[in-house]
Amino acid sequence: MAHYVIRVARQAGIAALFVVAALAGTLSGVLFAAADDLPQISALDDYAPSTITRVYASGGEVIGEFATERRTVVAFDDIAPTLRQAIIASEDAGFDRHFGLSISRILIALAVDVAERRYAQGASTLTQQLARNLFLSFEQTAERKVKEAILAIQIEKRFTKREIFTFYANQVYFGHGAYGVEAASHLYFRKSAKDLSLAESATIAAIIQAPEHLSPFVDPRRTRIRRRYVLQRMADEGYITRQEADQAAATPITLLGQPTPERSIAPYFVEEIRKGLELRYGAKRLYESGLAVKTTLDVVLQQAANRALDHGLRALDKRHNPYRKPRRNIVREGLEPESVTLDRWSRPVADGDIVPAVVTAVAGRTSKKSSDGTIVAPGTARLRIGAYDATLGRAAFAWTRKTGAGDLVEPGDLIEVRVMKVDETTRTLTVSLEQAPAVEGAVVVLDNRTGQVRAMVGGWDWMRSKFNRATQAYRQMGSAFKPFVYTAAIDHGYTPATILVDEPVSYLPGPNQPPYEPQNYDRAFAGPVTLRWALEDSRNVPAVKVTAELGPAVVADYAARVGFGETFPPYLSIALGSTETTLLETTSAYTVFPHQGVRMKPYSVVTVADRDAQSLEENRPEPHDAIRADTAYILTSLLRGVVLRGTAAEAGRTFGEWPFAGKTGTMDEYTDAWFVGFDPNITVGVWVGYDEKKPLGRGETGAVAALPIWMDIMQVYLETRADRAHPPQFVAPGNIVTVTLPDGRTESFISGTEPR
Repeated sequence: MAHYVIRVARQAGIAALFVVAALAGTLSGVLFAAADDLPQISALDDYAPSTITRVYASGGEVIGEFATERRTVVAFDDIAPTLRQAIIASEDAGFDRHFGLSISRILIALAVDVAERRYAQGASTLTQQLARNLFLSFEQTAERKVKEAILAIQIEKRFTKREIFTFYANQVYFGHGAYGVEAASHLYFRKSAKDLSLAESATIAAIIQAPEHLSPFVDPRRTRIRRRYVLQRMADEGYITRQEADQAAATPITLLGQPTPERSIAPYFVEEIRKGLELRYGAKRLYESGLAVKTTLDVVLQQAANRALDHGLRALDKRHNPYRKPRRNIVREGLEPESVTLDRWSRPVADGDIVPAVVTAVAGRTSKKSSDGTIVAPGTARLRIGAYDATLGRAAFAWTRKTGAGDLVEPGDLIEVRVMKVDETTRTLTVSLEQAPAVEGAVVVLDNRTGQVRAMVGGWDWMRSKFNRATQAYRQMGSAFKPFVYTAAIDHGYTPATILVDEPVSYLPGPNQPPYEPQNYDRAFAGPVTLRWALEDSRNVPAVKVTAELGPAVVADYAARVGFGETFPPYLSIALGSTETTLLETTSAYTVFPHQGVRMKPYSVVTVADRDAQSLEENRPEPHDAIRADTAYILTSLLRGVVLRGTAAEAGRTFGEWPFAGKTGTMDEYTDAWFVGFDPNITVGVWVGYDEKKPLGRGETGAVAALPIWMDIMQVYLETRADRAHPPQFVAPGNIVTVTLPDGRTESFISGTEPR
């Protein structure tokens, strides 16, 4: 019997050896076949994953980012120890002991997969995950798993554990477009990975398993459950105590970031930068190579321009347009006004902010009780703004000329309000009704001495329209072109004291054409006037007569000299700004006056560097002689008069002795309103109009629609000036003489042209 058992055992052993040999042979064949089709691990020697191209303002503030994968690569020592421990404990506790594969985990996973007849259990180490993330797909096949195992072993043979973990920590995905621990730390907690607390580290590690579902922005309850597991694993591995794990698990998850990148303060400017970079470096390098782009933008001036344009367009819209019914109603969408949440409500609210509000109750002629028990007074509405409540009273919507809130809104409407006062004690806001303006506008701020673009706004709202009205919209300038008519005149012997006759005129443009008979804004004529007064009061007829005397071709040539890119047709109507150009070109042309006749080519990018801080591009000011310095000074003096006594006198009354100069512009039927003004340092151009050429409203001249926006910007600009008590002055060339005229006024002349 014993002999029989031994014989059977021997035969079984031989059979087992054959099976093992067969399996080994099969496995060897599979490994051999797979190994011939593997990527080169040596590629990791020059590890350079896709990183973020960042655009910086002149002060170093980030104003834009471009990336296919939002990633910032960090070193091992720049990752908090608690974060390293949390990832290892929850994802691969044996990381420091295995050779790339965990045999015990593989056997357990294999048993589960066989029992359930599907890929139910993962067994990947951090090294395998790294191999998959870098070189392979995520398909669940045996071939992929074999390749993954081979690659993991090769990675372990070539790199240290420290290097492997660093690769992994920079490569893994954390949801919402964030790759790597540094990007994740900034996304969720607005801090660097090296500064994370234990609870924050465990939260980041908890997301790895399924970022689409475990993100605290998506499902904070599931995040907390997974975080508790991570902390338990850290305690099991001896990284922390049970008490520390319990304390961290009880810590609330306080998110400081946003699931989507914050909007740039200068989206139109940043888009201009993006287009230029893509043209010069290509899309792949722009979005994957982590360029550092330093620009000319001044954050303070940009924010001032944003606010000023928004305020000015809203004010104009209220003057001429009725209140438009809200486009969105929460109730009609099947939501409850008391429970809905909006992204803007997660950020602080301050006086002056314009925020979305949900109408929760509206009272008609009698009072009404809202759902929270609050009595809503007759003719008013109750609003909810996140954790705050507000009342929309009659004073808040007086501009609509309606007598009751029920004429404007209904429960569930999503509206805009301006915060007038915040009461943190009662958690209430005092508000006024707002609406998105239908009118558009643009602003450009240039540095006179360098041509640097210090601020740019291309429209009321980037999300509404990506069309950049500062660089892409060609509009008629109106009277804003007149300074260039008088530039040609001064160069051809005219002076500020030259007498021009403002009287009816008629020109025959050609055979079978009706006569051209220009009119003044007020449809009246002033008779003999000085050239200075004609420009200050923006008289049309004198400008046309000067153009006729000089020749329209001469005036068109001066337009080209100061930088207008389009060839202006040599017609008399050129004097009144009938030709079209952009706000950027117009603002740049005006800089020749304060900069002694020299035009600096506008530019926005100062330097571009690659991810290794190697310089790729460096730009400097590019000067172009445009007009004579003495002519430029005379025009500056004339435009200073426009601000002190002329169509822009409101600015003169507001800013006093500060040396501002500029010119308003208004097109026929009030379709376009302009103001371009400057001091010795900067020039600011403002345009207001509809995209579709139609009237802004009766009386909406450059002085009414555009000048107030310019003044709001300049008010902020002056607050930044340390020399406000001692204003800078326009420098006069040596051949400028000052003469006292018979009426007692002083006037500047180019030497030799002054009256005798």
